[in-house]
Amino acid sequence: MKKLFCALFFVITSFAYGFPSSSFWGSTGHRVVGEIAETYLNVKATKAINKLLDGHGLAFVSTYADDIKSDKRYDKYYSWHYINMPMDQDYQESEKNPEGDLVTGITKCVEVLNNPKASKADKAFHLKLLVHFIGDLHQPMHIGLAEDRGGNDFKVEWFYKDSNLHRVWDSEMIENYNMSYSELAANADVLNYQEIKDIQKGSVVDWVNEVHQLTRDVYANVKEGENLRYRYAYQNFTTVRTQLQKAGVRLAKVLNDIFS
Repeated sequence: MKKLFCALFFVITSFAYGFPSSSFWGSTGHRVVGEIAETYLNVKATKAINKLLDGHGLAFVSTYADDIKSDKRYDKYYSWHYINMPMDQDYQESEKNPEGDLVTGITKCVEVLNNPKASKADKAFHLKLLVHFIGDLHQPMHIGLAEDRGGNDFKVEWFYKDSNLHRVWDSEMIENYNMSYSELAANADVLNYQEIKDIQKGSVVDWVNEVHQLTRDVYANVKEGENLRYRYAYQNFTTVRTQLQKAGVRLAKVLNDIFS
């Protein structure tokens, strides 16, 4: 009876106050990134990753960094999922979070994976985080404003239901498209050699600054409280697909550099 009461209390309070705001591509988006990345891995990277992950694919582990948020032992990694910075600054100019941010997280993961003395368990853990963080970097609201928590407090409606700008870009446009992660990955745009190289060039900081330009556009083209529907999805879902594909192509580049 006590367990039943607790469960009912959780459901009631969840509807009353809302589930915690998301701070990541939805599960489908992260799996798309992992699935696309695997198609661009070289043989050495594929073998090394397969060994570290005991045969699991990148799509399978791509949500791990979100899964562990429910465990307080991993609280120190929470700030590694995002960057808050003013619209008129780039990453180099902006004030850094003393607890770390996406750049911190990605740098640490690469450092561990390149360390020959790191254990298999430690490398596997940071590989899972890296897959997720490269995905997060390409979601424009992950490089948003501190005052609205990357769009989590920027209230909008999605097809007449309460939502926020972060959630719309995280998952609601993807869910509305109604394709599985494998279908979305299989239908990614065909890229030629030069297009792939163009996407992969630059550093992590360069990628952050590039995505931040997109963040500016997102904020500039929506009003707080606006009811976003088919037209918004029509105008922006191509961008979502492009960002997922860029994340996958760049993740493969980072992994190929590490393991080759």
